[in-house]
Amino acid sequence: MAVKVTLRLKDISKGRQSLYLDFYPPIIKQDTGKTSRREFLNLYIHKKPKTPFEKTHNTETLWMCKSIRQKRENYLNKPEIYSDYEREQLRIKELGEQSFIDYFNKLANKRKASNHDNWVSALKYLNAFTNGNLKFADLSVRFFEDFKEYLLTTKSNASKKAKLSPNSASSYFNKVKAALKQAFKDDILQTDLNAKIKPIKTVESRREYLTLQELNTLVKTDCNNPLIKRAALFSAMTGLAFKEIQNLKWGDISLTDRNEYLILSKRQKTESDNYLPISNQAFSFTNGSKNPKDMPQDDQVFKGLKYSAYRNKFLFQWIGAAGITKHITFHCFRHTYATLLLSNGEAITTLSKMMGHKDLKTTMIYAKIVDESKRNAANSIKLDL
Repeated sequence: MAVKVTLRLKDISKGRQSLYLDFYPPIIKQDTGKTSRREFLNLYIHKKPKTPFEKTHNTETLWMCKSIRQKRENYLNKPEIYSDYEREQLRIKELGEQSFIDYFNKLANKRKASNHDNWVSALKYLNAFTNGNLKFADLSVRFFEDFKEYLLTTKSNASKKAKLSPNSASSYFNKVKAALKQAFKDDILQTDLNAKIKPIKTVESRREYLTLQELNTLVKTDCNNPLIKRAALFSAMTGLAFKEIQNLKWGDISLTDRNEYLILSKRQKTESDNYLPISNQAFSFTNGSKNPKDMPQDDQVFKGLKYSAYRNKFLFQWIGAAGITKHITFHCFRHTYATLLLSNGEAITTLSKMMGHKDLKTTMIYAKIVDESKRNAANSIKLDL
């Protein structure tokens, strides 16, 4: 990379201006071995020359300094001036001055839907920990161990009162590790920091779900927000998450020659195409025409469906009105879909594809739930011996 040399002025005392050379990229000084952007020439001009002498002095000094600038630039840009090692060290130093925060933000903007939201959330905690100032040169194993501790002890941005959950902390820390892995691939980092940093361990949380009886009770129970009710029951019968239902368009649903419905959509987390067959009963919750092609193809199926604390109240009121005391969120309807399919004897590999999981280990969590349910059922039969 060629070194650009610029002649610059700096105001000093008595109405004078000192002249210096500005190097970009910085050069390595032969005497100290350190990089530098400036070389002061120990020459000056008058900022506002008044006398003929001052004007002549300015003209001659500027001419001399311009000559020095040109000679420096010619000398520095000779191919033999830097060794390969010096060039590499200079490149590494320049990369180290770049902002990791900006780099992370660019990666976040490439993500989509819920995955993008998680990256943005991770960035908020990283900004809070660093006050928005973090260069690649500042990155180290020690720094990320401190950041890990911060995530495990800080308050949640969502509640401001409760601590950030270990699983959320793990998710956000994994986003940072992913950014480090990409930076190593992009040759910005010289060492694979990601490989040296252990992730935050997740805590296996209980995945609440509804039984078929509870689901049928909800079908018969009125909800003050019919849209929420239809979307929730649709989730329980398709396994689609809230964002996927919210983004679902009529053009994503097709009716086959066998009068069976099929959804073609991208899974939010995996961003992969997913072909999902759904039942006629599940389709009935869309309130659409029998043939989805008769509907406006670019319109959302559940138009007006939004996530907010206010709308969640309708969901909780509906659950309570049905006499269900479990802590049920919208995502629990997706869990219900998986649990009911496994309970009905569906193969774990089939369920994994239906759920759009990349890793079978994710689906195996539901197998544990079903096993626990069977064990509780067996233990419920007690005789008076």
